[in-house]
Amino acid sequence: MIVKFKLNGESVEENVADDERALDFLRRIGMKSVKEGCGEGECGACTIIVDGKNVVSCLMLAAELDGTDVLTTEGLSKDGTLDPIQASFADIGAVQCGFCTPGMEMSAKALLIKNPKPSEEDIKKGLEGNLCRCTGYFKIIEAVKKAADKN
Repeated sequence: MIVKFKLNGESVEENVADDERALDFLRRIGMKSVKEGCGEGECGACTIIVDGKNVVSCLMLAAELDGTDVLTTEGLSKDGTLDPIQASFADIGAVQCGFCTPGMEMSAKALLIKNPKPSEEDIKKGLEGNLCRCTGYFKIIEAVKKAADKN
């Protein structure tokens, strides 16, 4: 089947298998930030933004992307300038091994789209479903606060 959608602001028209997951499809077309951690929707490593909402792409079929607007980490920076989320993660040092970082950034971006000035509790709720085994979350939360201050 052919899917047509916007990916990071660009029109995409591609053939997908009926049973192909959005995760596998996006990686196949070059979106390497979309990572498989658990394959069960529990870790958040494969989080993307679809029509303004964070979604785990391992539980979504590629065919469901048809007609949507999709954002991956590759689409956050513009003309070589990091998105405030990316810049804040780097400034605060909210990364350690980096495996969870793209998913964390996408959930944080979706939160800031909905709520540009979130409380710390809002940030914690917005990041639910994204697991990090290295950092302990403190710097991640601080990075989201800093990004919100830049909005």
